[in-house]
Amino acid sequence: MKSAKLTALLCAIALTLACGYSHSTMPATAGTMPTIQALNPASATHGAAAFMLTVNGANFNSNATVNWNGTMQTTTFVTGGQLTVAVPASAIMSAGSVSVTVTNPGTAGGIYGGGTAAETSSAMTFMIN
Repeated sequence: MKSAKLTALLCAIALTLACGYSHSTMPATAGTMPTIQALNPASATHGAAAFMLTVNGANFNSNATVNWNGTMQTTTFVTGGQLTVAVPASAIMSAGSVSVTVTNPGTAGGIYGGGTAAETSSAMTFMIN
């Protein structure tokens, strides 16, 4: 009787493995790629006061963030095509250029992984004169 139960158990294990059942994680799929079409304003004078930067584009998720020279900023979602961010005066103290991008964060997957990967737009240059 014991050998019959053991044989049945081994057969069940063998069939499970042969069917390819496993607990593997799925890789994240590509997320939505945001695009920047325009910055408003497109430039500022160094030493000027703080201002509100409007980023116009497409495919912005409601939790998208604007990155100022690679640093995430507190971002306000207006629409799927517009975001705003408050730029402090300290960020425009010196003349030069700043890289502005938008990131749509990734989403978590279920118990087997998956979800979506974070996607960051191509950079648009903001000029500080």
